[in-house]
Amino acid sequence: MTRIDAKFAALKADGRKAFVAYVMAGDPDYDTSLELVKGLPGAGVDIIELGLPFTDPMADGPTIQLAGQRALDGGMTLNKTLQLASDFRKEDDTTPIVMMGYYNPIYSRGVDTFLKQAKDAGIDGLIIVDLPPEEDEELCIPAQKAGLNFIRLATPTTDNKRLPKVLQNTSGFVYYVSITGITGAAEAQAADVAPEVARIKSQTDLPVIVGFGIKTPESSRDIAAIADGTVVGSAIVGKLADGAPVAEVLEFVRGLADGAHSA
Repeated sequence: MTRIDAKFAALKADGRKAFVAYVMAGDPDYDTSLELVKGLPGAGVDIIELGLPFTDPMADGPTIQLAGQRALDGGMTLNKTLQLASDFRKEDDTTPIVMMGYYNPIYSRGVDTFLKQAKDAGIDGLIIVDLPPEEDEELCIPAQKAGLNFIRLATPTTDNKRLPKVLQNTSGFVYYVSITGITGAAEAQAADVAPEVARIKSQTDLPVIVGFGIKTPESSRDIAAIADGTVVGSAIVGKLADGAPVAEVLEFVRGLADGAHSA
């Protein structure tokens, strides 16, 4: 059982929904990023999604793209992202960390080497947005064998024919993308999301967490009410981009988490 599995089991036992926060590793710099990540559990975050900076983040909107560019400009690398996770683990051995990113840096490192380093650093799961299920032998299957969850995205365009393939080797949770398009674009609508979540849950026992387009405590609550939890990324990253100090960002996160937990 991974930390992700344990977290969802504990939340289910408590009758609570999950709140997942996405931050870009190294944005705006290593020390600020580490301070923010360390503060997330205390702000009510159940699972941390840690962005791996990449030069061509095709699924990300301008807010996340710019965060990745700031991180890269500041010298952030795959090694430093793993180091950030390791530094976090010195004080917190229970909060799950999911690394979210693209396959190129992992492929360049070598899958076996990367998986060992990720496991050693305390990473619990991976979301690699540009590896479809047809490529499961590349990373998904090796990751599961190494003890990491491999979390797959389902979208509004994932029809009933495609969905079983998407779910086939997924573990940890299913990440439902609430809108068609890039991160940080439109606002998620619970009425639109609810039937899609129900459709996915009819085909899997895994928790279904909804992300993209959730920006306020109210929308966090409304989406969590019809799913197993919510993910917020762009709204948090945008606060950092605006120059808000870490304490202020964490207060904003607390409101989002409270919203999800009140569902």
